[in-house]
Amino acid sequence: MVVTDTISDMITTIRNGLLLSKESVKTPSSKLKINILKILQEEGYIKSFKENEIKKGIKEINIILSYVNGESSIKIISRISKPGRRVYSKLKSLPSYFKGYGITIVSTSKGVMTDKKARISNLSGEILCQVF
Repeated sequence: MVVTDTISDMITTIRNGLLLSKESVKTPSSKLKINILKILQEEGYIKSFKENEIKKGIKEINIILSYVNGESSIKIISRISKPGRRVYSKLKSLPSYFKGYGITIVSTSKGVMTDKKARISNLSGEILCQVF
């Protein structure tokens, strides 16, 4: 099966794992996915992740999901920019999610970061996803 939107596939895997109350989920590896997962870990939406090599040149990421009092740390996770329709934002119109309680993950010229860090760094770019 050919997946054209790997980020959306990872988000769906996380969402499905949370709905089934799984402890961990696995997804194919990429640099962009690892950068997004680092942000999710820093913000406390996932416990951790680890990249494993299945075969030579083929890696997968094992994502340990986070739960607080039996409820998932992620309430809503959604993909914004898609391969068929890229969504870019200027600095002044960079959205904050749930009035700053959630995060918007942005791909900038200086790397992948949250909307808060992008405002501090005075950067704008492609809006990848939003998490609450």
